Formats: sequence, C-alpha cells, structure tokens
Amino acid sequence: MRHAIEIIRTEAVPTVVIRSRVPPRELSRFVPAACGEVWSFIRAAGLPKPGRHVAVYLDRQGTVEVGAEVGEPFAGNERVRCSQLPAGRVAMTVHYGPYSGLGEAHAAIRQWCATQEQQLSDVSWEIYGHWDESWNSDPSKIRTKVLYLLQEAQE
Repeated sequence: MRHAIEIIRTEAVPTVVIRSRVPPRELSRFVPAACGEVWSFIRAAGLPKPGRHVAVYLDRQGTVEVGAEVGEPFAGNERVRCSQLPAGRVAMTVHYGPYSGLGEAHAAIRQWCATQEQQLSDVSWEIYGHWDESWNSDPSKIRTKVLYLLQEAQE
C-alpha cells in the first residue's frame, strides 16, 4: 500500500491515558484493553468532549500511552492520568485498512524521512478514527492517522 507523507504542525491536545511499558507483541491486546478502561473512566468522571482513541509511543523501550483525546486537563488517579498529544512539526500519513497493517505506515514514514533528511524524534503516535459500523463488513475503510514528531533543526 502506498502512503502519502506530509509535514504538518500539530498543537498539544489533552488526553486521558494509561501509561505502561509494553512489548511490541503485546500491543494488539494492550491497546484495546486500555482504550476500554480509559473510556469507562471518561464516562464515570464526566469528562467533557471525549474524542478519538490514541496510542503514543514515547521511546524505543516500549513506553506507551493509550487512551483518548479530551476537551481539557483533569485530575487523574494512580492508573489513569492526564497527558497530551505532542505539539510540533510532524511527518504524517493516513493508513486505510486493518490495524494489522499499521506497521507499513510506520515504515513508510521512517523511509520517507530518511530520504528527505528529516530527523525523527523517538515519539510517534496513532489517532484512530471514530468507529463506523461499515468497517465491520469492509475493514479497508478503517482510517488511522500515523504521526512522527520531527527533531527541530539546530541553528
């Protein structure tokens, strides 16, 4: 699958997340479980303007924050915390299709950045589209944004 890559600027967006260190082979179980737990917290706490689900990969050691966008910062607890999506220059693509193909989108961004001499930071994230029932019968329509924070140029 061909992924169109573009450079955009993002703003910080508050999130409600569960942070953990997760081996890559366990992400397919951890992400949906954490999203469900976070969504239960959002409902119980009455947080305003809940948005799309997110997974933020913070380093190369497997530290990940999984949850959802929210409208404003809030007080968390020992398990669920307030965080935010990164702000800055990013390389971004949109992946259409099952989540099992997200690795291709990540690889496309890394390869494109290498050829364009764009330096990646260690931070990347996925923003999952709001689920649509039609995706159950046609998973090729599933829409996920994949973003990589770029290192700012040194002057």
